[in-house]
Amino acid sequence: MPAFICVTCGTQFDDRPAPPENCPICADERQYVHWDGQQWTTLERLRRTHLNVWKHKEEGLWGVGTNPEFGIGQRALLVRGRHGNVLWDCVALIDNATHDIVEALGGLSAIAISHPHYYTTMVEWSRTFGDVPIYLHADDRQWIMRPDSNIRHWDGETHELQPGMTLLRCGGHFAGGTVLHWTDGAKGRGALLAGDIIQVVFDRRHVSFMRSYPNFIPLSAKAVRTITNVVGPYSFERLYGAWWRRNVRSDAAAAVRRSAERYIAALEEDGS
Repeated sequence: MPAFICVTCGTQFDDRPAPPENCPICADERQYVHWDGQQWTTLERLRRTHLNVWKHKEEGLWGVGTNPEFGIGQRALLVRGRHGNVLWDCVALIDNATHDIVEALGGLSAIAISHPHYYTTMVEWSRTFGDVPIYLHADDRQWIMRPDSNIRHWDGETHELQPGMTLLRCGGHFAGGTVLHWTDGAKGRGALLAGDIIQVVFDRRHVSFMRSYPNFIPLSAKAVRTITNVVGPYSFERLYGAWWRRNVRSDAAAAVRRSAERYIAALEEDGS
């Protein structure tokens, strides 16, 4: 039986003879149902029409995104760690070429994903690379559409994947919204892999924070303060967002602080 994939968000569901009635992730207020109605595809079909593109981002870091753009359009990141490679976030397409490139880079030891919009075909990725563990925050377990024994639900506020790579629960966009702090990034000055839990905006000198990006639902000042308090103790020169070129290349920790201050000031302005 096929494992159907939602065309709008890229989420893969468990095996079944017919597509689900709808995609709960897209029906949620943070996403949207396709304007032409709920649509489905499969991994087999996707492999016939799309391919993955790889780009070297810096020493020890590679990006992978799908062309033509599919689903939400994010790209994932492969981090070469001291004790194995970690796939940060995920894209729906996985094929033979992707397998060969990842193996050439040293394979995978783990997958970690920032929030449910990027769960996509995480189970396929895990099985392809030897049933590696998938780390998801337990607060978002209700959004898993394809349960699997390789999924590891972590609780609390931090989880060390390996020395030099730590998951941080920021909340905000989703209750379990997570970022990855990479100590060795930016030549040892540190990098934050943020998905869109912390969104890099178009000037690339600032970031922003939203409950829903497509539906323009902001976060509260309290939620933004929580995010900045979580990442505040960590040093990071760079911040990698969820899309190609959506990165803060330098002084990223300061960019997060001043962006949060600007955001909160706009929320609290009395309009007089």
